[in-house]
Amino acid sequence: MRTVPKQTVMAIKSYHNHAQLLVKNYLFADPFIPYNSILGGVLACKVAYDLTQLISSFYSKTYPGLTKIQRVEWNNRGISTVHAVFISALSLYFVFGSNLFSDELAGLLVFRSSPLSTFGLGVSVGYFLSDLGMILWLYPSLGGIEYVIHHTLSGTAVAYSMFTGEAQLYTYMVLISEVTTPEINIRWYLDTAGMKRSTAYLINGVVIFLAWLIARVVLFGYMFYHVYLHYTQVTLPP
Repeated sequence: MRTVPKQTVMAIKSYHNHAQLLVKNYLFADPFIPYNSILGGVLACKVAYDLTQLISSFYSKTYPGLTKIQRVEWNNRGISTVHAVFISALSLYFVFGSNLFSDELAGLLVFRSSPLSTFGLGVSVGYFLSDLGMILWLYPSLGGIEYVIHHTLSGTAVAYSMFTGEAQLYTYMVLISEVTTPEINIRWYLDTAGMKRSTAYLINGVVIFLAWLIARVVLFGYMFYHVYLHYTQVTLPP
């Protein structure tokens, strides 16, 4: 086994320390978190769009035969899938894995936030802005007025929670429901590829049903129960 030169190790550590300082002093610095995270979300959407286009061009037999607007929607669904995986994973962490919103900590949980929780919401706002911009630019090819209303309301609610630091726990609870987005996008991909009669299409339908049942019914029931248990905190002014 080859030994890594000492100078290389020191150089790697130096770059690592510089990266940590950049994240701590700039990216996660309180005054800059909202704006950096929104910009990061927009840039991430651009990268996801380009990667979806690149990968599909090489590995999908269906993609080259699509119309221009179908390709745009194909790539756009790649963006929403990446966002859904990111935000649902982060939401699960904050709701069930982190102690940030634990009842054991002092203070009102409805007014708690952290640099990471604010940053995650900002990335989501960047996604909603990017997707809404594409929908309006190509309207109504990527969706009708219901898409515009949904993205406007969702983006506004997430942005409010991000900028004020209020109700971030419940915002993340709602964002867990994004876990259903990848399955819906896969269904569209299978349909576009002419695989409606395939086993994959059937399995996808079952997964969508279970995901909606858990993330959109059971989870929302849990959220309302949680609000009921913390009703005094929820109704207090900040």
